[in-house]
Amino acid sequence: MEREAEHLDIELLKSIDSYSYDGFYPIDKLPFGYNTAQPVNSHGITHVHHLYTRRSLLTLSKFYQLVNQSNYRNNLLALLTGVAFATTKLYRWTPNYEGGGPLSGTYYIPALYREISVLDALKRFGDKLPKNMGFTKKKGNTIISVDSATTIQIPDNSIDYIFVDPPFGGNIMYSELNFLWESWLKVKTNNKDEAIINEKHDKQIYEYRKLMESSFANFYRALKPGKWITVEFSNSQASIWNAIRESIERAGFIIANVSALDKKQGSFKAITTTTAVKQDLVISAYKPKSEFVDNMLKQQNSEESAWLFIEQHLQQLPVFVGGKGAAELIVERTPRILFDRMIAYHVQHSLPVPISSADFQLGVEQRFPMRDGMAFLEEQVAEYDKKRTLAKEFTQLTLFVSDENSAIEWLRQQLLKRPQTRQDLHPNYMKEIQHIAKHEELPELDALLEQNFLKYDGQGEVPTQLLRSLSKNDPGLKLKAKERWYVPDPNKQADLEKLREKSLLREFETYRDGLNGNRKKLKQFRTEAIRAGFKKAWGEKDYQTIVTIGERLPENVLQEDDKLLMYYDNAQIRLGL
Repeated sequence: MEREAEHLDIELLKSIDSYSYDGFYPIDKLPFGYNTAQPVNSHGITHVHHLYTRRSLLTLSKFYQLVNQSNYRNNLLALLTGVAFATTKLYRWTPNYEGGGPLSGTYYIPALYREISVLDALKRFGDKLPKNMGFTKKKGNTIISVDSATTIQIPDNSIDYIFVDPPFGGNIMYSELNFLWESWLKVKTNNKDEAIINEKHDKQIYEYRKLMESSFANFYRALKPGKWITVEFSNSQASIWNAIRESIERAGFIIANVSALDKKQGSFKAITTTTAVKQDLVISAYKPKSEFVDNMLKQQNSEESAWLFIEQHLQQLPVFVGGKGAAELIVERTPRILFDRMIAYHVQHSLPVPISSADFQLGVEQRFPMRDGMAFLEEQVAEYDKKRTLAKEFTQLTLFVSDENSAIEWLRQQLLKRPQTRQDLHPNYMKEIQHIAKHEELPELDALLEQNFLKYDGQGEVPTQLLRSLSKNDPGLKLKAKERWYVPDPNKQADLEKLREKSLLREFETYRDGLNGNRKKLKQFRTEAIRAGFKKAWGEKDYQTIVTIGERLPENVLQEDDKLLMYYDNAQIRLGL
């Protein structure tokens, strides 16, 4: 119901404004920051008590006084903090009172705010609280702590499982938003070591990453060997994802899976390109057993360190994923992801990378049973085969093509389904590469096919990959198979990898030579060539080349590419920078 203010209404407001009161209410000055700029600059609201109408402030203050006199003070303070935000001038007025309320994650004073009754708010919020919340004592071994994750005192190797939802970069300024509640509670956050990115507090991604590293190092220390940590956070910036990922790996954890969480369906979807995901990510990682770490150090100068890593990593991965008659690709078991994990472990632990991509791809096929493009241990493959026979469908990974590497993987998936001609591939390929980064110098489709796949020219026997039920020398099959591209067998794939790596290194040399003697930045380049060059330089302990070239890359590219950032950061450490 709406009506104009009457004389009695105005007199009532005047009497409230003139009411003499000596009870406590917070008068703290709002902190300097992102969230406080709008009320300070646009409305002149400089202190906490300015955020309330006089009536709401006095009512909350009286409730605070009663709470302090109660035997259940700590429990009842939950009621006060529960309504302290909604009863401010931050509450937006909307017609019919639908869809209003404060904007989450900020202090925003609307042009037209609605005063909420404190008493009504206390009743509504109180009805939502669990019955007997904290009013009865229950026996148990739960510990609630407000320590910093960097210093929390938990005995070494004592925890069976850790779930953590870390602060996500600059999305939420926690201490600023907590200031309202903390002013009522008379306890303030020491935000010196707050793990956020906040330029107003001179906190950049470097400081954020260092605090994340310290936190995960403490988690690693407390977790039992062979046990798991789950990290859940909202991802919209590749640079923040890389800071989290690198912190996890530097602490010693081995990442075993990255999934996107579908909150609507409650499901998880395996992904490889986290930079394209605009939803919550769930990272699963484990702490390797001490005997594995010792053996890796003993084998650090031999190729066996690569296979030692792969064997223990395959032991940790699920053998079968699927349901309702469908099997799903386990991304972590694919040779390319296994290679990435192996490289990451060696670089993060300052170990020499023991094997090339070509030799690794060939070695995986020779050493481990392969099923549906995935590697298994001998003792695992029987279980997979049994469950796979019950699945009518096999779900491939949905790729987001953002660079050369993901473009090659997309082509691989298409050709594994069925060999195709260049004309078959081209229309869909052009649709897929619409989101290629501006800096990426992507080779033409023909070049990618020639460097990574094989084409049947119609001469000789038809390759096994192109066969159906006909003979290898059947004229009709030869005609149909001609000009079709296919995924080569491991031996030929290794040869192609070696040729491609040589081509990429030649490209890297042109970048290095072109930058010699000047300070210009690289604006457009093949990221795969930079990655290949960094890998070679790391193997040769030429850390200066990595740092020099890294400084010439656009800052956003370096921060958003996990492989480049890994080499660059660790090269800086080796040089003592």
